Amino acid sequence: MNYFLYLLLGAIAGVLSGLFGIGGGIILIPALVFVFGLTQHQAQGTTLAILLPPIGLLAAWRYWQAGNVNVTIAWLVCLGFFFGGLIGANFAQGINDLLLKRIFGVFLAFVAVEMIIGK
Repeated sequence: MNYFLYLLLGAIAGVLSGLFGIGGGIILIPALVFVFGLTQHQAQGTTLAILLPPIGLLAAWRYWQAGNVNVTIAWLVCLGFFFGGLIGANFAQGINDLLLKRIFGVFLAFVAVEMIIGK
């Protein structure tokens, strides 16, 4: 196990998260699947485990200092995410790995196209 590469992946995901406000899944899941050889299920589960501690706390605090955090929205979305994550995780366990990977890829492609050509 190459601990340095895992630390480097975390640092890259952290920098991009702080820079663009993206979730770790856009960076972490593809890297864990394609670079480190995890299955789609393992990558998703590992990414969720990574997010358990307050990973974005310092970045969010900096945005809050600049007046760029709506705390009410953040808490409400967090509450929905808490229960929605359980529902999604239960659903994902019944999907085979290849189909789950393809669904994730279509989702990322949709987001990319919308970000590039959307309003």
